[in-house]
Amino acid sequence: MGQKLTTALRRLLQALPVLFGVIVITFLLTRALPGDPAVYFAGPAADEKSIAEIRKSLGLDRSLPEQFLIYLGDLAEGDLGQSLSTGQPVLNDLLSRLPASLELTFAALLLSTAIALPIGILAALNPGTWIDHACRLLVTMGVSLPTFFTGLALIFFFYYLAGWAPSPIGRLDFVYLPPDAVTGFFTIDALIAGDVETAAAAVGQLALPAITLALFTLAPIARMTRAAMLQALSSEYIRTARAAGLPPRKVIGTYALRNAILPVITTLGMVFSFTLGANVLVEKVFAWPGIGSYAVEALVVSDYAAVQGFVLSMAILFVLLNLLVDIAYTLIDPRVRMEA
Repeated sequence: MGQKLTTALRRLLQALPVLFGVIVITFLLTRALPGDPAVYFAGPAADEKSIAEIRKSLGLDRSLPEQFLIYLGDLAEGDLGQSLSTGQPVLNDLLSRLPASLELTFAALLLSTAIALPIGILAALNPGTWIDHACRLLVTMGVSLPTFFTGLALIFFFYYLAGWAPSPIGRLDFVYLPPDAVTGFFTIDALIAGDVETAAAAVGQLALPAITLALFTLAPIARMTRAAMLQALSSEYIRTARAAGLPPRKVIGTYALRNAILPVITTLGMVFSFTLGANVLVEKVFAWPGIGSYAVEALVVSDYAAVQGFVLSMAILFVLLNLLVDIAYTLIDPRVRMEA
């Protein structure tokens, strides 16, 4: 236990320079965005004096080094700044919207993993056959279609034509009240409250956007599973296990899959990070109130604090996710523990 804690602390310390680099680059890039937030929020009828007053109130009249030092001081106090577009602290905006994005991303990743793992294993067990080609065609189709097109197509068929899906208006229909926040996930919180009807409604709202993202994330998981399984199945220990007469299910499930799962876990971590930050198109199509759409809206109006807060939160989540992947490695593969 102590060794794992030491490894986790070492990983966190190694991530500090990366986080500082993210802070610097994000600060400079946001200042390089076209447009002036002071002009935007002053309105089209504002004169130069009022624009200058707003720029001063926002601290934009100071030099870049001064602005950066003030920003670092605020970060040290846990203050991500005030969003100009919402009028709320950026931290509050992110915390209120993050559960929606996490719920959507987790649901999509669970669904894509449940489909991609069997597809990848099946393709690896039948390399070069029509089964292998069909599996690769399926995952390639999923990643080739833009997410906004897939989402609109699903809405057209399942909501407009068939009438099976609820209207794409966010996490819950207007006739339902959001459950009391425990985890922030409507599906889980409604079940905790014993409200099965609201939970079912939340699952219905979640289904189409989750399927849209799952189709897009199928390819990397299935391809990595296939490649890792092919490498494992061609290993000496697998040939030895088969020569010893072990059942095929045990050879594949216990020996091959367990040794092939590490690169798959790495891919899952990368896909999760990418999906969480890049699902803005899905959020826009389904009116999903997540952090992706929040960041794009802030970017349009040059809301520096909101954009910087979004990028920094994504960087922190990415670091924590890598830490969880490292811990999962040590739990699955004893060789990683020995090397540590």
